[in-house]
Amino acid sequence: MRIGVTEILLILLLVLVIFGGGKLAGVGKALGQSIREFKKEVKPEDAEGETADKTADEKKA
Repeated sequence: MRIGVTEILLILLLVLVIFGGGKLAGVGKALGQSIREFKKEVKPEDAEGETADKTADEKKA
């Protein structure tokens, strides 16, 4: 049994009605921050002890 597009849209609509738009935005923001932090912790450190993400940001500046 597969979940189709119609069922996914119905579930999303019900979640929106139950929780409201403001609360969902907060949940999305918290989820995004958690994912970013997880990725930052998973990246291996380079020889200077800095993560590759920090060195990439410094090169852009």
